[in-house]
Amino acid sequence: MSAWDIITIVSAILLTILILVQVRGAGLGAGLGGSGSSEMNTVRRGSDKTIFQLTIIVAIAFALSILLALILV
Repeated sequence: MSAWDIITIVSAILLTILILVQVRGAGLGAGLGGSGSSEMNTVRRGSDKTIFQLTIIVAIAFALSILLALILV
């Protein structure tokens, strides 16, 4: 198992956890495609903003690890 495989697995697990932690006030049904009629713009503050930014960073790391693994194989 190479370092890229470990980075990919760890970043996939972290990305899954970070996405599940983000609660946007909608119910589970709305998150899974249900009709959520509460379309309002909100500002991310505090820990919500930090988790959101960390999710973006981990998603980029995940995508790059997959691309580098494909290039190096």
